[in-house]
Amino acid sequence: MTVIVTDTGFTAAPSRDIVALADLIDQTAVDLSNTDDPTALDGQLDHLTLIRIAFPAFNDGRAFTIARRLRMMGYTGQLLALGPVIADQYAMLRRVGFDGAEIPDEIAVRQPADQWQFRADWPQHHYQARLRA
Repeated sequence: MTVIVTDTGFTAAPSRDIVALADLIDQTAVDLSNTDDPTALDGQLDHLTLIRIAFPAFNDGRAFTIARRLRMMGYTGQLLALGPVIADQYAMLRRVGFDGAEIPDEIAVRQPADQWQFRADWPQHHYQARLRA
């Protein structure tokens, strides 16, 4: 099982029909690996409602770049980080365009919702905001 993390806390991940990029035909949800080229979704972004981008490990940040590129390409649907990201990364996830993360249950137990919600006010918790104050 997995848990969805958003600014409002934890929810159980619903059962969904999500396909890999190579299998995408007319589905509305797709999983991208951290090595997929987001431009492969050109012309399809307007009918996708969910894109999950894999983080195979918390220390592999390629998905941050993919998320930012998707938002710059005009994607407005739900964008989730998928995998073992940690609460300390939540502010950066939100800053680059992720709506939240889908994390394994083990991480949700080890880092409960309050640790993620502490970072939910992400626009206020970055060095540039502190410098402007």
